[in-house]
Amino acid sequence: MSGLDEYSSPGHERLAALCHRLARQAPELSAEGRRLMVHITTELRGGRPPEELEDSFDELEDLLLAAGFTAGLGSYRTDIPPVYQRFPGAGHPLLHVLACPGGSCARVEAPAPESAQQCRIFAQPLREIRLRP
Repeated sequence: MSGLDEYSSPGHERLAALCHRLARQAPELSAEGRRLMVHITTELRGGRPPEELEDSFDELEDLLLAAGFTAGLGSYRTDIPPVYQRFPGAGHPLLHVLACPGGSCARVEAPAPESAQQCRIFAQPLREIRLRP
């Protein structure tokens, strides 16, 4: 049996998509789109649950779609995921992932040794979650 030791809820999918987009490259949006991103980020940092911001997420998704971001805030990604190589020898699989520092969204990333991965919503490093084998 496998699973996450300290991670039980999958979190808010559209918040995860926004965080992923901001981590890769902030989308170029109108002033209204930038205002919405700042509003969402400020509210979340202040402790407001993402479920209370659904109207703002709806507006932001509409603006993303209008600007040509075909995935909007969907849980699917338009960028190419990294290719993972097998460990040499008999090694073990990856036993930890990085997740939302606030536990609010569903973003989960493989650790990248070349840089510290940050949450652009909460302005904190992603937290390590250990996996059970």
